[in-house]
Amino acid sequence: MPLVRISLDRKFSKETKDIISTSVHQALMQEFNVPHDDYFQIIEELNTSQIKYPESYLGIHHSSEIIFIQIIAALGRSIDQKRRLYKEIAERIERGTEITKNNVFIVLLENAGAENWSFGNGEIQEIKHIKNNII
Repeated sequence: MPLVRISLDRKFSKETKDIISTSVHQALMQEFNVPHDDYFQIIEELNTSQIKYPESYLGIHHSSEIIFIQIIAALGRSIDQKRRLYKEIAERIERGTEITKNNVFIVLLENAGAENWSFGNGEIQEIKHIKNNII
């Protein structure tokens, strides 16, 4: 049950935003075994002046096409799963939009399990469809 926040320049079209959103969700389904209907995302449109980044960092060039993706998920994925997820997200976005993979900035924030999630009603939900308590 990840929560995804996608922050980007408001200049991008609705179609591009939809492709980015779908790309992230499909990659999460593929690499983290997230169910299809576990689709919680916030798309945050910012003015150009609100987005700060270096032209190059760690040998990776960035431009005004940069997007930021934050994924909050429970602990439990291997480093290989995380590598595959990041790669899959970047490649899907690059295939479907004008954004190149060097401009796809991803951060995964992990928390310690189901007790840290409430999907409504002010309650901790019992998650029975997830194997090994991974959310």
